[in-house]
Amino acid sequence: MSMSAISRKLGVLVLMAVPAIIGGGLVYYAFENYTALTVYEILLGFTALGVIGR
Repeated sequence: MSMSAISRKLGVLVLMAVPAIIGGGLVYYAFENYTALTVYEILLGFTALGVIGR
């Protein structure tokens, strides 16, 4: 694995932290329960893994 591929994958993970923090707050504000927040975070995690895996 080249250094640029590793850098790209780490960059995607850092980039996905922004929607996790901001989006998580918005989801919790909208639904006011942790179940919706957990579902949102799991879907976001699968999305990040899908982007990194290709």
